[in-house]
Amino acid sequence: MGFLRAALASSMLLAAADAALEPIVMKGSKFFTKSGDQFYLKGIAYQQEAGTGPAGDTSSSSNKYIDPLADESVCERDIPVLEKLGVNAIRTYAINPKSDHSACMKLLEDAGIYVIADLGEPALSINRNDPVWNVDLFERYKGVIDNLGQYDNVIGFFSGNEVTNNATNTGASAYVKAATRDTKKYIADKMADGGRWMGVGYAANDDAEIRVNMAQFFNCGDQDEAIDFWGYNIYSWCGKSSFTESGYDVQVDFFSNYSVPVFFAEYGCNTVGGAEGRLWDDTTALYSDKMTGVFSGGIVYMFHEEENDYGVAKVSGNTVKTLKNYDVLKTKLAAVDPTSTKMSAYEPTNSPAACPAISENWKVADTLPPTPDSTLCDCMFKSLSCAPAKDLDEKDYGDIFGYVCEQDEKACAGIKHDTEAGVYGPYSMCNPKEQLGHVLDAYYQNQNKGSYACDFDGMAEVQSSPSVASSCEASLSKASTAVEQAATATANTSGTGSGSSSDSETSDNAAPGLMPSGPVMTLGSMAVGLYVLVAMGAGAAMVAL
Repeated sequence: MGFLRAALASSMLLAAADAALEPIVMKGSKFFTKSGDQFYLKGIAYQQEAGTGPAGDTSSSSNKYIDPLADESVCERDIPVLEKLGVNAIRTYAINPKSDHSACMKLLEDAGIYVIADLGEPALSINRNDPVWNVDLFERYKGVIDNLGQYDNVIGFFSGNEVTNNATNTGASAYVKAATRDTKKYIADKMADGGRWMGVGYAANDDAEIRVNMAQFFNCGDQDEAIDFWGYNIYSWCGKSSFTESGYDVQVDFFSNYSVPVFFAEYGCNTVGGAEGRLWDDTTALYSDKMTGVFSGGIVYMFHEEENDYGVAKVSGNTVKTLKNYDVLKTKLAAVDPTSTKMSAYEPTNSPAACPAISENWKVADTLPPTPDSTLCDCMFKSLSCAPAKDLDEKDYGDIFGYVCEQDEKACAGIKHDTEAGVYGPYSMCNPKEQLGHVLDAYYQNQNKGSYACDFDGMAEVQSSPSVASSCEASLSKASTAVEQAATATANTSGTGSGSSSDSETSDNAAPGLMPSGPVMTLGSMAVGLYVLVAMGAGAAMVAL
């Protein structure tokens, strides 16, 4: 009996191994399973309260979200419904990197379902209005990668979702691409230690003014900085439409030369009859020969029926009621049979795009913000001769930033950020307190350490024993050189920046004047506003999802 039990156990283990999902890999512009079969996403967005649909405002000052993969009972309720729908992937918009997702990920694997996860969360993502790429954000993104990266059915991650959504906020894309660069490097380092490939991509909205520049920017240049895949949120096939009427033909033509996989990161227009009026003819088109040579499938928006009316199922307590458009989608997915090729027979021919030029609708240079480095920030802060008072409230930072940067622009060079010129101070990635410390100390040094220059009505304090550890010397020296370069670099190539120079000497006994008490943004030059925005952005509400 013991031998029989051992044999059965061994057989079950082998069966489980055979049933395990193969990791997905990328080659050229296509996805493949590890064994070489082409892979098409047949996905659905799976997260309650996940935004408001196409072009919706997902910004939020709160951090309320429901982790869709943390509650085993919820997964036991929903995953069988997902499996019956015929999907092979889900997209999540925010997970808690401190939660245990093993039960849900195992249930998904058993159902043959992969995951693509957004790296941000409502209050900790790159904000299109006040974009930063800093230590806190990087720690969050690394946490998600560490948590989900242990599961073979994770395809990869989105470093942003519709962060730049029109021509007025293209600069935010520099920070998202920097996040892409650094998270890719984090994954690559894990691969060097025996880990596996996971991609990092971006999900863009369909804005006619910027969509070409966006696709080019994230694909161009050093491929260690570029996206691994391109997600396209598109809602142009509405009701009884067609391949040409929807503009799908235009998308196929444009992306036919794209060098990485492209797929619909969201689709499913509801403007004709709401969610229940969806015919899902776009699904049929997406997996037809007209599109499969270019697109690697797509992700339907969305599973849960909510106020925005995009769902295929209504959840109430422990029950799930599928809707009419669930049944329609299920039938359409079951009928598709996309043409495929073997990885061994596929030789990529497409090349990365050229980077877009600066224009009226595109204000992003090729140079990206620096990689967040908490060690450098800590070294800098401990070396300061003048630092923020220990009891200084963060709400008071803005007035100090505004005054110092108005009076001595050079003192703020270390936190400078100009996406159009591609100029970034080395400390622009530090937290607001550390950035303020750098600015205060630079101002103090530039004023020849005048006693008045480190006071600000008790908001700043001279440090009695600043120290520089030997391990910090090289990095601080390099950063100091970068500060000098940022101070002399062109601040704004469009000519809208400050026209004044801050190179003039200020005598040791010059009076500093009164610090303005009004809003910081009334202080004058655009350059000052930019310094303050980048420094205070970490304390602002972030773009959700």
